[in-house]
Amino acid sequence: MGIEISKLIFQITRTFPAEERYSLTSQLTRCAISIPSNIAGGCGRKSNKELNQFLSISLGSI
Repeated sequence: MGIEISKLIFQITRTFPAEERYSLTSQLTRCAISIPSNIAGGCGRKSNKELNQFLSISLGSI
C-alpha cells in the first residue's frame, strides 16, 4: 500500500506548477518515500514494540 501511495504522489506532483517544484512537491515526495521505508524498517526489527514505533512514524508521514 505504501508504495502505491508513493507512486500516486509522484504522479500527482508532476502536474504541479513549476514554482512548487522545490517546496510543496519536495515535501510531498519525501513524505511519500518515508511511508514504505518506515514500514520496511519496522519489519526488520526484532520486537512488535519496535515495529509499532516504525508504523506510527509511517502514519505520521501520511
